[in-house]
Amino acid sequence: MSPVNTPTAPFPKFNYGGQAVIEGVMMRGSKTMAVAVRNPKNEIVLHTQSLNQKLYGGRMMRIPFLRGLTMLWDALGLGIRSLMYSADVALGEEDVKFSGPVAWGTVTLSLVFGLGLFILLHKGVTALFEPSITPLASALVEGVVRLALFVAYIWLIGRLNDIKRVFGYHGAEHKTINAYEAGAELSVESVQRFPLSHPRCGTAFLLTVVVLSIFFFAPLNTLGLPLLVSMLTRLLLIPVVAMVAYEYIRFSARHLSNPIVRAIIVPNLALQSMTTRQPDDSMVEVAIAAFNRVLETELKSDHVIT
Repeated sequence: MSPVNTPTAPFPKFNYGGQAVIEGVMMRGSKTMAVAVRNPKNEIVLHTQSLNQKLYGGRMMRIPFLRGLTMLWDALGLGIRSLMYSADVALGEEDVKFSGPVAWGTVTLSLVFGLGLFILLHKGVTALFEPSITPLASALVEGVVRLALFVAYIWLIGRLNDIKRVFGYHGAEHKTINAYEAGAELSVESVQRFPLSHPRCGTAFLLTVVVLSIFFFAPLNTLGLPLLVSMLTRLLLIPVVAMVAYEYIRFSARHLSNPIVRAIIVPNLALQSMTTRQPDDSMVEVAIAAFNRVLETELKSDHVIT
């Protein structure tokens, strides 16, 4: 396997990100995203797509908190569509489409399932005990149940062989971005030396949302709202929690040299040990291919990253 090389790079002005998909990696820049997937013939198939500049390059992205909401919505749609695209390529499908009614229908169903499982289910469970416990205790129980369910879900799906491979690609994505941000050569051998964890990981974002929701939802338990009204209020608060979580992740990633910040993000980094696996060289090669495609496309466009 020949290494994939690229010139060394300075620490980026733009925070490149990505996501593991089925037998591949999606990488996102400021103007472009790329999905690299290994097909059954052992070939790396690349898909490149321009990003919505009203979200990534517009004024909204410079407004604190509000930018977190727009990035959350776009990342969910882009991430799920990337997963579906990678599944088709990994299965050897031809004429693969990246979007359409089926894609957006799947996105909607996935969001409904996630909201029901991680936001509403535990409220329904704790409501059974509320007559016998105080509102504060109810809020604490709800938060603990939500956190336990989140961690248990990650642990459970991590036992599946197919998901283990996805987690391997997740590790390859982190290693590649870590190498780029360190200014290292983007070859397989070089990238493999870098750590599996990354402070801007989506897993860290989700954990932050779960923890912050405990504090945001707690006051609702003291209002004595009917169960359905209480659940609806929680749904309406989710964007607010996501905006705060996004700013927290940005802040912590920029202040890693601060010992207090490093101590605070320990749980986020620890949870990543459950969602990443040590990738093999072929997985790293795919991650580098996706990242290089993003860099090449954005350099050709003469886009100034801010």
